[in-house]
Amino acid sequence: MKIQLMENPMQYSMGSALERVLMHRGVTDISHLLNTSDKDICSFLLFGEFRLQAALSKLLKTIQNDADAVVIVDSDCDGFTSAALLINYLHDLFPYWVENNLTWFMHEGKQHGLSDFTPKFNNPDLKLILIPDAGSNDYEYHQYFKEKNIDIIILDHHEAEIESENAIVINNQLSDYPNKELSGVGVTWQFCKYIDSILNVDYADSYLDLVALGLDADMMSLKSFETKHLINKGFKQIQNPFFEAMIEKNGYQMKDKINPISVAFYVAPYVNAIVRSGTIDEKQIVFRSMLKFEAFQKILSTKRGHKLGEMETVLSQAMRVVVNVKNRQTRAQEAGLELLENMITNQNLLNHKVLLFLLEPGQIDKNIAGLIANKFMAKYQRPCCILTKIVDIPNENEIIISYQGSARGYDKSGITNFKDICAETDAIMYAEGHQGAFGLGILEENIETFIEKTDIALKDMNPDPVYFVDFLYYGCDVNSTDIIDIGQADYLWGKDLDEPFVAIHDLKITKDMVVLMAPDKKPTLKIILPNGVNLIKFNSNQEEYEQFMSDGYIAIDVVGRCNINEWREIITPQILIEDYEIIDSSKYFF
Repeated sequence: MKIQLMENPMQYSMGSALERVLMHRGVTDISHLLNTSDKDICSFLLFGEFRLQAALSKLLKTIQNDADAVVIVDSDCDGFTSAALLINYLHDLFPYWVENNLTWFMHEGKQHGLSDFTPKFNNPDLKLILIPDAGSNDYEYHQYFKEKNIDIIILDHHEAEIESENAIVINNQLSDYPNKELSGVGVTWQFCKYIDSILNVDYADSYLDLVALGLDADMMSLKSFETKHLINKGFKQIQNPFFEAMIEKNGYQMKDKINPISVAFYVAPYVNAIVRSGTIDEKQIVFRSMLKFEAFQKILSTKRGHKLGEMETVLSQAMRVVVNVKNRQTRAQEAGLELLENMITNQNLLNHKVLLFLLEPGQIDKNIAGLIANKFMAKYQRPCCILTKIVDIPNENEIIISYQGSARGYDKSGITNFKDICAETDAIMYAEGHQGAFGLGILEENIETFIEKTDIALKDMNPDPVYFVDFLYYGCDVNSTDIIDIGQADYLWGKDLDEPFVAIHDLKITKDMVVLMAPDKKPTLKIILPNGVNLIKFNSNQEEYEQFMSDGYIAIDVVGRCNINEWREIITPQILIEDYEIIDSSKYFF
């Protein structure tokens, strides 16, 4: 374990602990970040009024002609919330048309856009395709549908080389809209805000909870004043049936706090599990529970032991489905972990800097490969790639074998540009996505070159985790005011505003400072410092507790997150232990 104290670009003694943390995150206008307002919301006209007018004209024409339309539901939480927002909003305005002419299309796996919809297109009355959170790059499919006189409206945030000539594309990356950290659901909401202004209604803001969920799940930067304000505003007015029920179901784990971290841990993963591991029917039931005109409809029960003809609401069934699918995904993930653990041993994979798994088709569900890569990246503290063999036969005289799948970097080793490192090997087919999480493809003939070049590029990679901390204390000299100041700001942390770590060097612990709470249920280690700060380690055990029970002292370096415990109006500062190591011990302590 290595501890790296962050440098403050400004005078270190200035400001509160929270202000110094935000300086470390590169925030220059702290007051503004802490006090965002509706003034930070950009005008929808910045997408281009001509695009907005064209899109609304096509939409109203379709509705006035009583023609059919379809919404493509993209394969992630942002996609689900974008599509749900759009359909809910249109139902507010045109309920009859939505219920009789508007359908939606679900991808079977993690596909995006029109690629898998086009072969299944079979509605001769279809006149409009709406694609929130995807579709900007589907140029050939835009042309395909234009030739069939079917209009396309795209409400997207993904980068594209050019703006399509055959679709109406409303995209913050392809316009003068200044906030590039607005995801698909934010673009969709802004389109609805435009419709509000034209039709003189006020429906769009009813769906800010879906905006907040989608922005948070898609990891949009909280350093954007607009994005942060929309998330804060949405979390204060949760009324979507699915979102509200998920918070109620997970209220204990969330500690009744609705903030970017709690939602990212206890709501978004359930939607992503449905996308990755759910059947079409399971995806449909969960998506319907996000539609307020569908969520409380009665359908035949699928509950175990139900009576013949017993009914339940869509929402009730969806709540059970998301838990079942998440559990199923977890079991599949555990089976995959076991398989790959054996490969590590049998193939000596730890001899190289990158943990590279080359799999046969079907060994691991490709939809959960990224989740498993995250686990191994953290456990073995190095980049991880999980790739599956693909055989392509472009003609009878040629066979092309490649390995394609998911790659993950490991920031704690100091490697923050793993995608670029892969690209610089000149041995890959593609590396598409973020620096730390992306899709990777390598021709079979280039595998050895890839291994050799990444071994060289990463030769200085630290094998131990590196923790970048905002404050470093020595011994028991921990500033409790700092811990409280940071611990009370849990509503702030998320993408680009990483939750702070603090560290204590050479903390000498005697047995009278240590308590093992709930040893027979959920063993939790508590270390009580003289100034009232408590160090808490969850998932402890009797053996760990007993190592602190010797006479004398145990000295540790420890890294943790700031927290507060409130009980009967008494606030206790806490440090939730992330990691620690024993650096010294003595049989005596004077």
